[in-house]
Amino acid sequence: MPTPPITVRGLLLDMDGTLVNSDAVVARVWRGWAVEHGLDPEEVLRVAHGRQGHVTMATLLPDRPMERNIAENRVLLAAENADTEGIVPVPGAPAFLAALQDLPHALVTSAPPDLASARMAAAGLRMPQVRITAADVSASKPDPEGFLKGAAELGFPAADCAVFEDSAAGIAAGLAAGMPVIGIGPRAAEHGPTVHVPDLEHVRVTPLPDGRLRLTFTD
Repeated sequence: MPTPPITVRGLLLDMDGTLVNSDAVVARVWRGWAVEHGLDPEEVLRVAHGRQGHVTMATLLPDRPMERNIAENRVLLAAENADTEGIVPVPGAPAFLAALQDLPHALVTSAPPDLASARMAAAGLRMPQVRITAADVSASKPDPEGFLKGAAELGFPAADCAVFEDSAAGIAAGLAAGMPVIGIGPRAAEHGPTVHVPDLEHVRVTPLPDGRLRLTFTD
């Protein structure tokens, strides 16, 4: 059965894993941190995707003071900012963003502004004019704050926006915001998105005469 289309007014786009494949950098940095703290690197990576770094640390080491997590996260962010080797666009991302040029959309990422800029540039992708980063929220995904702020910045009710996400935390945040969630890539499939596609080559956005956007999907 073909996947039914979804019609909304605005699109909210995660970055890592959705537009940008930064898995190589994330794995290098977080595996090193895991080994340093005697943790299972695979478990650390499962938790790290989609969250702010200090929240990942607090989840994995709940008895540590948050001040230490924030300090260590600054060190990891500096390493991530300096490391762009292996960063590439997710398949279909350049054409997808080009199609959205004049349509309502926003970036909603758990990355801070400088890291978001560095990774989008490394992948050769246009930075959306409207963006919500870690600097704009008080709570990290899976809290829905970022997506709710993104919808507000676009000027639409939450239910009129669709989320594009790859991670468990991001999908949970989008659903908690009351938005349909398009899960991108293999990581998204097991976390219950509204629709799942392999990558952005399988999504088409068509503007309608009334200003709404129709999303159609191919397997």
